[in-house]
Amino acid sequence: MTQPKQRLLSLDFFRGLTVAAMILVNNPGSWGHIYAPLEHAEWNGCTPTDLIFPFFLWIVGVSIAFAMSSSKADPATHQKTIIKAVKRGIILYFLGFFLAIFGKIISAIMDHKSIWEAFQTVRLLGVLQRIGIVFIISSIIFIKASTKTIFKTLIVILTVYWALMTFIPVPGIGYPNLEKETNLAAWIDRGILTEAHTWASSKTWDPEGILSTLPAIGTCLFGILVGVWMRRKDIDNPTKVAWLFTAGTAAVILGLLWDLQFPINKSLWTSSYVLYTGGLASIGLAICYWIIDVHGYKKFTTPFVVYGVNAITVFFQAGLMPRVLNLIRITKPDGSKTGLLVRFYETCYSPFFSPINASLVWALTYVLGFYVLLYLMYKKNIIIKV
Repeated sequence: MTQPKQRLLSLDFFRGLTVAAMILVNNPGSWGHIYAPLEHAEWNGCTPTDLIFPFFLWIVGVSIAFAMSSSKADPATHQKTIIKAVKRGIILYFLGFFLAIFGKIISAIMDHKSIWEAFQTVRLLGVLQRIGIVFIISSIIFIKASTKTIFKTLIVILTVYWALMTFIPVPGIGYPNLEKETNLAAWIDRGILTEAHTWASSKTWDPEGILSTLPAIGTCLFGILVGVWMRRKDIDNPTKVAWLFTAGTAAVILGLLWDLQFPINKSLWTSSYVLYTGGLASIGLAICYWIIDVHGYKKFTTPFVVYGVNAITVFFQAGLMPRVLNLIRITKPDGSKTGLLVRFYETCYSPFFSPINASLVWALTYVLGFYVLLYLMYKKNIIIKV
């Protein structure tokens, strides 16, 4: 007999908070004027912004445990569930690919060039692409493996990645290292993706590259283990919260200790980063669960729940909108042309705030604007599932 699916309001809240934060940091008014906590660490280290993506992947893992447990309990449905997960992951990948190629294709058309030129330099990996790949692999592992095996797989992933990055000499360099352009992950990206298809800001490596996807799967498996724990019926809520808080604290401490030898680094998605961010996510969900689901304080959750139930939809829309609006060219008083969104920012925000505050207010406006749209969808019970 299959078990009914459970849903945690605290998980929707936590997911929505994470996605809203992701949109906030991805859409400043000016990339040259950003408050330090809203920027990624230059290389090693972890700012609040560096917590957002791993939190989301960790939440994906928790959601897998809640959404697929009934299927896991019924072997007859395994194949159907896996096929569905693969389809969803492929859709996520191509949504990310569409965002990467969209502007290039439009520019090629406007410049009367072949659209095939856009494919020659398009980035093959990215945030949505990583989510799709990680979702597929993690779903298969969850459906086919026991909880104990999932835990062992997480340990193996973190250990193997650490060994690869710190002990394998990088071809052409001659020694293992963790520098931006000369580490093993960067070498693999250049060799397989080629420089033309890596992150545009570097052209020599990709923060969502091939090898670093391995520990990203570890982040999702961490979330799956938490989801399995939270679904247990034989444990009372205070015990669930206490153990989750304890496990999260232990993971943070282990991550900080490992940081001494294998630095916490988002771009490399190091094993210490997996433990540190996964631990903080566990603590965060434990607090949200205790307040929202156990004690029933729910009134304050609505703004973030509306983000949480349409998380992928709003992330995709927030990425697409500036690309579309900036295709509309506006002539400035000096005769030069700029995108509609840029011109709006220069006219309505820059004159009234300091550069850094104008940038922040613009980002907050962006978040609030999408909240209005999502709230209307929420009230009409419109949930777009990818």
